[in-house]
Amino acid sequence: MSFFNPRAEGTKAAPRHNIDPALQPWVEKYRPKTIDEVSAQEHTVAVLQKTLTSTNLPHMLFYGPPGTGKTSTILALARQLFGPDNFRNRVLELNASDERGISIVREKIKNFARQTPRAQAVASDGKTYPCPPYKIIILDEADSMTQDAQGALRRIMETYARITRFCLVCNYVTRIIEPLASRCSKFRFTPLDSASSSSRLHHIATAEHIEVDSTVIDTLISTSVGDLRRAITYLQSASRLSSSTNPPTPITAADIQEIAGVVPDSVINDFASVLGVEMDNSMDVDGSQNQKSTGFESIKNKVKYLMREGYSATQILSQLHDLIILHPTLNGRQKSLCSLVFAEADKALCDGADEELWVLEIGLRVQKAVS
Repeated sequence: MSFFNPRAEGTKAAPRHNIDPALQPWVEKYRPKTIDEVSAQEHTVAVLQKTLTSTNLPHMLFYGPPGTGKTSTILALARQLFGPDNFRNRVLELNASDERGISIVREKIKNFARQTPRAQAVASDGKTYPCPPYKIIILDEADSMTQDAQGALRRIMETYARITRFCLVCNYVTRIIEPLASRCSKFRFTPLDSASSSSRLHHIATAEHIEVDSTVIDTLISTSVGDLRRAITYLQSASRLSSSTNPPTPITAADIQEIAGVVPDSVINDFASVLGVEMDNSMDVDGSQNQKSTGFESIKNKVKYLMREGYSATQILSQLHDLIILHPTLNGRQKSLCSLVFAEADKALCDGADEELWVLEIGLRVQKAVS
């Protein structure tokens, strides 16, 4: 989605096409337009609201997990500061798709930073924006910049601080060199809580005229793990899947899990039962205990089934880990032994080991640990 004005004064730009809202990704369509619309980050929003009144903006460093609103927040702030007419010539945004080595810092960033902004505070639509006498450079995913590029950025931030402010956006603040981080006011973005995510997802579902029940919303939140952008993408994919049939079918929690690549809970629970982990649903209809075989052959057959179904070994590992660590009846020693197995398997899978062999290894060693 483009936030730039193609007719910005003094700028030559190719004509831009208007995007049909119906064809637009929902993460862009429902991106916050103002600071007030940012979900859950109350402390950051409160501080930035004051900058709108004083227009005294420091260099900033936004860090936190993906999908928590870092880029949306700085873009919304910039739009409220400069307005649509001045946004393009006052804001430079570089993201992960741009090369950001030392040459880019010395050329593109330095050239933009040294230009004195024009005094223009009233937009063509008659609304007045603060339009402070400086520009903003947004470096999205700044933690992927090279050490040399970050080092070259230090001097530029000091030299042109009067007319240019920087906002560094990253997931891992430890990858930003200390001299650069010390020049910025730090804002930590936390994973969105369930209430904020649920409220936003309900709002989008209502705006798009799709019916979702609380189970679907809960599944969206659990599969996205605090990443609102991912949850919105899953919801849009499920909506398109639902509308592809005639008549449209209701969206279910199973649809969300399928789109997210998550192993269904029933499959993980069944696998855990084969490994000897007691599950709440291990009772038959008549109330008798459903004894599952936990021998080598039964575990091997179950692992073969999981692999034939195309489930990811990493996803199986993650969900089985959560199930066992949060299990109410397993003791600390059993959970510790299982954790060691999961850690070893995770390292092996990251190194490219065979998935089926390691899922079998996990199964056999978890079975031994809990027996």
